[in-house]
Amino acid sequence: MALDPQLLAVAIEAALAAGQIQRQYFRHEFSIRKKGTIDLVTEADLAVERDIRERIAWHFPSHTVLGEEGAQSAPTSASPFRWIVDPIDGTTNFAHGLALFCVSIGLEIDGRVALGVIYEPIGNELFTAERGEGARLNGTRIHVTQESSLIDSLLVTGFPYTASDARREQLDIFEAFLARSRAVRRLGSAALDLANVAAGRFEGFWEQGLHPWDVAAGALLVEEAGGTVSGFGGEAFDVFVPEIVATNGAVHPRVLEVIGAIRRG
Repeated sequence: MALDPQLLAVAIEAALAAGQIQRQYFRHEFSIRKKGTIDLVTEADLAVERDIRERIAWHFPSHTVLGEEGAQSAPTSASPFRWIVDPIDGTTNFAHGLALFCVSIGLEIDGRVALGVIYEPIGNELFTAERGEGARLNGTRIHVTQESSLIDSLLVTGFPYTASDARREQLDIFEAFLARSRAVRRLGSAALDLANVAAGRFEGFWEQGLHPWDVAAGALLVEEAGGTVSGFGGEAFDVFVPEIVATNGAVHPRVLEVIGAIRRG
């Protein structure tokens, strides 16, 4: 069943407005505070999320919003619609003046992500996806690559902000892929990493310690571009489980094999 076109229109409107706010703050002075030892939130994050929440509330007052920088909003009435928002994915990059960040907006309907929009404002790249309707970059259909060899694949990953007992495992997995792939990148924005898998720029992405707002829109982009998304063990992907493997599909079994081998010791 096709979505109400107003849903995508509002998501795009909110994403483009978010990009304008991000550009206004980027490489200028703004306040920064810490949410954790190395986890940052900036004045721009708060401004962007506030703007997105206000736009959604104006158009869809019964919808809820789950955002990185605020609690889930309470609906005015029971609603199956929940927006999942990361105002700046790549905040550390943004705070340091690195042009690797984006806004990510996903929409859950009855508990399933049905729409995703990611906007990277510096390169003016707007990624959109609706379930069953494919994925697009600036209006043009995009597809994952067909590469099936891990050694000829370019991979991307990230590490969580909080140190943990799992750090050794994360480094072991990273090292294993360095030895088995063409190269591994770590760019600092999970949402952009997923969008770039969908666009055929990477063959695969894996990461632990993520939140729903990091992956909701991007995972749908990968699926709609023809890729495969799962948990580390190959189980069905769940935005509320903090691990993800997203690939072009062709290398997915090989990526899972490498991760599985490390986890089994």
